[in-house]
Amino acid sequence: MLDGFKMNGFTVKQFQKPEYYKDFTSYVLGVDVGGTNTNIAIAGIKNQKPVLLFSLNFKSQEITSINYAIDESLKYTKNTQNIDVNYGCIGAAGVVSKNNNFATLTNVPWNIDCKDIIKKTSISEIFVVNDFQIIGYGINHLDSSNQNDLIKIKKSKTINDCHLTKAIIGAGTGLGKCILSYDEELKSYVPLPSEGGSVDLPIYNDLEYEMMRYIQKKYKHTFPVTYEQVLSGVGLCNIYDFLKKSDRYKYKNIISVNTADDISKYKSQDDCCHETFEIFIRFYARSIKNFILDTMALGGVYIAGGIAMKNLDLFNSEMFKDEIENTFQMGELLRNVPIFLISNYDVSLLGACFAANNKKKN
Repeated sequence: MLDGFKMNGFTVKQFQKPEYYKDFTSYVLGVDVGGTNTNIAIAGIKNQKPVLLFSLNFKSQEITSINYAIDESLKYTKNTQNIDVNYGCIGAAGVVSKNNNFATLTNVPWNIDCKDIIKKTSISEIFVVNDFQIIGYGINHLDSSNQNDLIKIKKSKTINDCHLTKAIIGAGTGLGKCILSYDEELKSYVPLPSEGGSVDLPIYNDLEYEMMRYIQKKYKHTFPVTYEQVLSGVGLCNIYDFLKKSDRYKYKNIISVNTADDISKYKSQDDCCHETFEIFIRFYARSIKNFILDTMALGGVYIAGGIAMKNLDLFNSEMFKDEIENTFQMGELLRNVPIFLISNYDVSLLGACFAANNKKKN
């Protein structure tokens, strides 16, 4: 990746040298909408595969609609490189319509209307899909031997890939999951959506039961507590608040923390933060274990999200790996499933461009 530079209202990041931009048969646009950043990439297509050329970064809370960001990106591409882009795909966290032309977003003050985008910009066709499905498309372009793409947490002892089912899981603002199934016609993995973050939390002991009851009271309901209420940024705060208020432990080092980032920052210095992450990592491992068994994801599990990257030591720990294999009958199967941590920050842009090109081909 090359150095980026700032323009009015956005920052440009270059992946390739400009003289390389003309070496492609066609071009697509890929969008990754997050609560903080909206990144829009232009990719060139060569041998039916997208190559990221450059991306434009907009601050999600500072723009009033996705239309503006896409229009600016298309104008920049045309004015600086004389490249026309007609097809695009948007990945976004939120509720996506069945026909993939509208999304109600969860963390930004605007929504995505693809018909309106086509009407108000120069793009001919664009659609929107769930953010974890976009990561699923991006997995097709990651190299397991390159640590800038994937960090191997657990190796497979006997299983060869052979287009086996795979799975993605990631704790961040919420808990996302998706299943990857190999498509023989496309010669690539295709993501299937999941609402696995809303699955009931598995409780093993008295402490976890007390924590479950605490979360129910905090949210003033009696419904089962879900994975997402523990495996997310908010979930980390739920665990921490429970432990801090619990009479079971008297912590010696209690630093005032207010966010999930604080809990992560002080986990080596503060006893309560440390135990928060121990509980968090055990539930994370259980979620992965159950997801593997539910989907027979023998081809591997890919962990996404900033929490994992910031706490790599815990995901490399024996405690994490042992918890994944902690099962009555399926220990041998679970021991053979490889687990990776996604380290390529641009996986969503790769996925969006890949999906846009697939749509263009069809």
